[in-house]
Amino acid sequence: MTAARPEPRAGLLGQLSRFVLVGGLSALVDYGLYQALLHLDVWVHGAKAISFICGTTTAYLLNRRFTFTGDTGGAGRFTGFLLLYGLTFFVNVGVNGLALKIIAEGTPMRVTICWLLAQGTATTINFLVLRTVVFRR
Repeated sequence: MTAARPEPRAGLLGQLSRFVLVGGLSALVDYGLYQALLHLDVWVHGAKAISFICGTTTAYLLNRRFTFTGDTGGAGRFTGFLLLYGLTFFVNVGVNGLALKIIAEGTPMRVTICWLLAQGTATTINFLVLRTVVFRR
């Protein structure tokens, strides 16, 4: 009788590929909601906060299920998620706000450019911390 071996951790390339796909879907949720809220005249920072939370929740649930497979979750894992996304929430909203101040009004696609800068910064932090801390085995 042999002991069951744990499933090997997915390789970096596989994880990164799935992370990018999940991230694309989550970004659509974030950006779509952000644009919708802006069209409803929601305060820009409030719209960014709400859209980030919705996009991030989508990303976490899908990454947990498809990207970093074999994870059993648990309270510690969820606490790590909350700490990471709390940090990236402030980074994301802060970078977006800073970019809106730096990039001149009237610049074509200004809001989208600011959103992309904020999203790219937060996404980079998220992948590195999810892989090395939150979903570490």
